[in-house]
Amino acid sequence: MADDRERFEWIYRENFRAVLRFAAARIDPERAKDVAAETFLVAWRRLDAVPAEPRPWLLGVARRVIAGQFRSDMRREALLLRLRVGLPGDAAGEADLSGAVAERDQVLAAFAALHERDREALRLVTWDGLSSTDAAEVLGVTRITFAVRLHRARRRLRHELQQGDQQPEIPSLKTRRQADARQ
Repeated sequence: MADDRERFEWIYRENFRAVLRFAAARIDPERAKDVAAETFLVAWRRLDAVPAEPRPWLLGVARRVIAGQFRSDMRREALLLRLRVGLPGDAAGEADLSGAVAERDQVLAAFAALHERDREALRLVTWDGLSSTDAAEVLGVTRITFAVRLHRARRRLRHELQQGDQQPEIPSLKTRRQADARQ
């Protein structure tokens, strides 16, 4: 048990800043601290699974923790949006607001429409500024596999953005559920 503790302390000392930097590049600093803490909690619980070179493994754990937080945030935002849509509001104020954020919403909608694998590839190179080699290591795939994944993710994002130009109105969650129920 003393060896496990020493090994964990070494892993923590050598990698905490890298994990925190990785998380802080993706989310706000306070939440990044929580991600780092949860990452090292996983490392402690699964110490036998931590490889000799722990940094890529730890960054992969941090990536999954952040993805879990994003999923939670998206569910919360979807709920808030559904609640707001049901409330009466000032139509003029809503029009002004929607005009100001239309392009941002289109990009976010296109990004959200992508599969998580595509979103992650795009995040690693754009938000984290990782090279294909480093991003591949974080994901545990070869550089070639990652390069293909990134190419496809960019192509799918471009396609989603073009679809958004043709269909400015995004169907609501309720409309999508009704369509799915009919099929």
